[in-house]
Amino acid sequence: MIGSDYVLEAHNIYHTTEVDTGGCFNGGAQSALVLKGVHLTVHSGEVMAILGSKGSGKRALLDVIARRSEGSSRGQVLLNGSPLTKSLFQQRCGYVTHSCDFIPGLTVSQTLNYTPTILGGYLKSSKVRQVLADLALSQVSHKKVENLNISEKRRLAIGVQLVRDPVMLLLDEPTQGLDPLSAYLLISILSNSAKKTGCGILLSMEKPRSDVFPFLDRALFLCLGGAVYSGGTRAMLEYFHGIGFPCPQLENPLMYYLCLSTVDRRSRDRFLESSQQIEALVERFARESPIPEAPINPIGSGKIPLAYGKPGELKVWGILYLRLLAATFSCGYAGMKAMFLRLLALPVVMGLMWLFYSEAGDDAHGFFSKSGMILSILGLSYGVGIWTTISLFPAWRKRFCQEYSEGMYTGATLLVAYNAVSMPFSFISAAVASCVLYPLVLNPTNPDGLTFMYILIALWSSFILAEQLSIAFLLVVKSQINAAIAVSYILVICLTLASGTVRSHKGLSPWLQENAKGVHTKYASSLLHTTIFHARQMECNAGAGVVCPQPAEYLLDRIGKAHPQETTDMAACIAFALGLCAFNMFLYLLPMPRCVRRKFRD
Repeated sequence: MIGSDYVLEAHNIYHTTEVDTGGCFNGGAQSALVLKGVHLTVHSGEVMAILGSKGSGKRALLDVIARRSEGSSRGQVLLNGSPLTKSLFQQRCGYVTHSCDFIPGLTVSQTLNYTPTILGGYLKSSKVRQVLADLALSQVSHKKVENLNISEKRRLAIGVQLVRDPVMLLLDEPTQGLDPLSAYLLISILSNSAKKTGCGILLSMEKPRSDVFPFLDRALFLCLGGAVYSGGTRAMLEYFHGIGFPCPQLENPLMYYLCLSTVDRRSRDRFLESSQQIEALVERFARESPIPEAPINPIGSGKIPLAYGKPGELKVWGILYLRLLAATFSCGYAGMKAMFLRLLALPVVMGLMWLFYSEAGDDAHGFFSKSGMILSILGLSYGVGIWTTISLFPAWRKRFCQEYSEGMYTGATLLVAYNAVSMPFSFISAAVASCVLYPLVLNPTNPDGLTFMYILIALWSSFILAEQLSIAFLLVVKSQINAAIAVSYILVICLTLASGTVRSHKGLSPWLQENAKGVHTKYASSLLHTTIFHARQMECNAGAGVVCPQPAEYLLDRIGKAHPQETTDMAACIAFALGLCAFNMFLYLLPMPRCVRRKFRD
């Protein structure tokens, strides 16, 4: 249980946002003043509602307090008299957005247990049990998150923040989309939790019901960025009565004064009249409620330290790694899907290809049929890598966008954990797929361990390369289908120009021959070519006008070399795969443009 002497204050908040008029490369933007001199005060254990119609500035105010806003801001946001910096907010406060994105396959209890916090062991387990009980989620603690209803998902999103023990909790439209009973239950739970733990709660609402009025300690009415009223809900009735706007009996005071603070757009005359009335209300409240100058004290000067610190990167990595394993080994549709894609998809598609090529044999066109097999092996390996990534990674990307904004970890930490799970699975999958392909390459009665390794490295590096390319595109492309199309287009070009199957090496322009050396496809294809043609020394039967080239001549024509260089090709394949992993970690550390960040915002 946290202390009960925290105070969140916002004084004279002005905020101007920039609205993009084009895409990332247009550069055009228009400024709009969305907050005008707003102030509020929330104490520990209190629930404050920010009320206003759409476009009134509710979310902008929450973003300013949470230090997530884009644009220019003026004013003071203080926690216990200390400036509430972004780092301090991330450490001691929480923000629940309207979206409820969780990792499919995890249970409610696992979702809370695998939330990065400084708590660990018994203390964290005890905190999780307390949060489950406080949010009425104990009965569904072993239920998969994808099977929850919207009310349970909303409460779980709140629980993810409460398990971190915040002193202030901000919620953006927590009751939107809920039925009246679920909305009442949610607000009552928040009120009880605030009183029990001492956490101050600040939430926005667009259509408040009368039954939630007793649970609200404070209210702030916004209209077009200005504050019509800010203060206690009991004093609100007296204030509006004193200025000539008493609430009629049997009316919902929250909704009545919200309508009073909303511009009437049904006609031009009503628009002008209501706008003038609201401007007068804003000016009168500002005049009758002067804002005292708040003292600014150094951080940590209060009785309770404001910053407890954040969990270390190694601990966060461990939590993410366990979260990935739990989602992969989950007993449900999501877990079975993840297990199939990570472990069985590549062997299955290679098995289907084996059924197709097993009857081809070494006929008169053996060289050319085997060349087509190489193209199929590379194309299917790339395709399975793309398919697996766009099916599994977007859920982790969504969760990362949320937790990154909360300062929990960086993109590099996520990718290290993701690759630590993905690479062993993909290596096992490639090994099984190599066993399937081996009879098509060499005589199974005369096994060759090196040849098996060459096939394994070609398959595994192709899968990893496609996976990492997809991860790179999913950083900036929200639609996984669009990301898959972009990656497929790049890899099709690589297969066409550098695989030696669709076009021969000699048939390319000199500059393309040189550039092909910088493509993974050339080395993976070279491994398969030398393995199939040179190691087997396959011969064809001349006849019917068919000219049978020798393996060395064929390799020289297709990949530009007559003698195998398997060691170089293996090293290049592994370097491309691991190098792209390292590049993605660096890429996920770079700040993204605003137009990209907005794609993944709620």
